[in-house]
Amino acid sequence: MKAFVQYFQAVQQGKIRASKSQMKLFEIAGFGMLTLTTKKIDGKFYPVGDEDFTAVIQSEDGFVTVIVDKDGYTKAQSKAVEKEEAIQIFKKLIESGVSEYPKPAIKIWTEDRPTIQNN
Repeated sequence: MKAFVQYFQAVQQGKIRASKSQMKLFEIAGFGMLTLTTKKIDGKFYPVGDEDFTAVIQSEDGFVTVIVDKDGYTKAQSKAVEKEEAIQIFKKLIESGVSEYPKPAIKIWTEDRPTIQNN
């Protein structure tokens, strides 16, 4: 039961944090989809982090701008667009005060995806 309570609390806290990131993306891009609300580390669930970083990744459908926490867990993403548009959304997020994610890959769903904004 304790694991379930921990998971439930992580989801609730993570949803609040990810929703804030989603709204930031929505204000800039006109669209923002909630992605992850929790992260699993060493078998335990934690809410996604409160901090916001941005990057651009390639998906099956095109390029998406993402907002991630300090560990690279994706909290929100734009819809799939052309690379140039994804870079423009990324630049607007930077101008609004969101820092660029400094590592070369982020985590979305169960995958690690390389960041491409500097390619």
